[in-house]
Amino acid sequence: MFYLLISIGFSDMAYELLDKVNTPADIRNLTIGQLRQLCSEIRHYMVECCSVNPGHLGSSLGAVELIIGMHYVYDTPDDKLVFDVGHQAYAHKIITGRREAFKGNRKKDGISGFPKRSESLYDVFGAGHSSTSISAALGFAEASKQLHLAQKVVALIGDGSLTGGLALEGLNNAGAAKSDILVILNDNNISIDRNIGAIHNYLLRVTTSRKYNKAKEKIWNRLGDSVLRQNLQRMTVNAKSSIVRSSGGDFFEAMGFRYFGPIDGNDIAQVVDTLRRLKSLNGPILLHTITKKGKGYAPAEADQTLWHAPGKFDPETGKRVKKEHSTDRYQDVFGQVLVDLAKLNPKVVGITPAMASGCGMNKFAELMPDRFYDVGIEEEHAVTFSAGLAAGGMKPFCNIYSSFSQRAYDQIIHDVALQNLGVVLCFDRAGLVGEDGATHHGCYDMAAYRSIPNAVICAPKDELELKNMMFSAMNYPGGPYIIRYPRGYAEGVRWKDAEFEMMTPGVGECLRRGERIAVVCAGPFANRAAEASDDIFESEGWRPAVYNIRYIKPVDTAILREISENFNLVITVEDGCVKGGLYGEVSEYMSSLDNPLPVRALGIPDMYIQQAPQSDQRADLSLDRKGIREKISEENAKFLQKVLENKK
Repeated sequence: MFYLLISIGFSDMAYELLDKVNTPADIRNLTIGQLRQLCSEIRHYMVECCSVNPGHLGSSLGAVELIIGMHYVYDTPDDKLVFDVGHQAYAHKIITGRREAFKGNRKKDGISGFPKRSESLYDVFGAGHSSTSISAALGFAEASKQLHLAQKVVALIGDGSLTGGLALEGLNNAGAAKSDILVILNDNNISIDRNIGAIHNYLLRVTTSRKYNKAKEKIWNRLGDSVLRQNLQRMTVNAKSSIVRSSGGDFFEAMGFRYFGPIDGNDIAQVVDTLRRLKSLNGPILLHTITKKGKGYAPAEADQTLWHAPGKFDPETGKRVKKEHSTDRYQDVFGQVLVDLAKLNPKVVGITPAMASGCGMNKFAELMPDRFYDVGIEEEHAVTFSAGLAAGGMKPFCNIYSSFSQRAYDQIIHDVALQNLGVVLCFDRAGLVGEDGATHHGCYDMAAYRSIPNAVICAPKDELELKNMMFSAMNYPGGPYIIRYPRGYAEGVRWKDAEFEMMTPGVGECLRRGERIAVVCAGPFANRAAEASDDIFESEGWRPAVYNIRYIKPVDTAILREISENFNLVITVEDGCVKGGLYGEVSEYMSSLDNPLPVRALGIPDMYIQQAPQSDQRADLSLDRKGIREKISEENAKFLQKVLENKK
């Protein structure tokens, strides 16, 4: 039995069954005992692969039996399995023809770390953000009914994702429509950080109810008795209904779902037996399962937050392979500065939608718990809640990953901007994020929010500017005040003991004086452009000018006017989509002039960027030092060629 990898000599594991599994059809003739062995082999293989090629490990370890059980009982891909987020889907990928490809999971030119429709027939609906599975599954169920198809539809959703408003909207609609849909609630008491909120507490009450579990032991676990099967099924349904209601478990039934469970989601026999019985039932059904995040690997069980995505590690010992870095991560800079600001201003509060550790707010939560709010996976609520805090006299710093902020677009406009409320929106993971790929790139924020009246949008070139932008945002009377910064390590400038300085919205800086070509940059790319300018001066004897624009909105029109009067061409550099972002801002200004200056762009083109290391993604898009240098030299060569042609 593979339940403690570090006790068995990791390399000794033989994949007796897994090596024979290429599709779910290959597992459907296995015995329950063989399924247990297969689950162990899959866990071992998952840990082996993720130890050298990092991924979202803990969630997938906990969901192995659920996924094997679903594919064992249901006729996939004809029956539809819809995943939520996708963090838990590794076993699904491994048994659906991607066992070898899983070794390149999340790598450049490899498979995605999330379900992806273009990758496999078994990935019926793409995922990457939370709370989508129930709505999508309902769509499949209704399409099946309209087309008269005999398909079963199953949605697998974690308890953390259930806090998202979209999940509740899907539950409400599915229950009212009485659609044939099975929702499997994977309740592991944790998403990335510990789950919070009323729904989580409700699930905890149900799963720990003495009355419920006593009846469950006496009735539910005996359903396998073939002699008493029919009578016990009827008794269980009646007992379940009364127990669920008396233990506070009527929430799902009030939504129109028949509620079953909780069962042990890490017991393959119980999972298979339950799914077989539920498969014959019609209408909206919810199966509540209890699993353990990190199941089967002792280090992951012991620290579930850390092992959500642990990076590289030694599979034998669980010791993580840490890279030494001389600089701080942007998220850690944010976290420390928020603490410092809160010490200066008692009105400062921190809000996060379930990403306290990911955004660096865990230190603030520890030191100032009364001023910290983790609202769960609820980006829309996080923004409107922040707006309410601001209207009530507080200064909220709401930290949301840039890609997740897209969910709160309406709230940012109507609840914050329209009312000019002083909400500071800190968009972590702006730009290219690396191995998480297209679902997680924060490349649309500048273009999306630049059109909002009275919004401020800024991008620090380094950690000191992030510190001062946060300080300036705290003292800014209106909002939204958006600060976007990248994933990863900062520039290494001195910031911890530096005094706070006010920064004025709409005021940038010149980093390199030059001629012919002006390079206008947002964020840390200003540093790469400055380096490229130095390289060109050394190799070609002339220097392009480099401007750190700082504020995309309001933009520094004095800088743009200076450029229009003194240069032949401007190049914008940004880690956002060039359509509508900084390139759009500069192009619009230049086109308003009597003699428009031509504008060229370096940024994210009109396409989805697939998973790869951030360094590879930036190199492919010419967003590194070398690429910027080559773009400048290329445009300069074109300019000189035109000069020669005009002389002729």
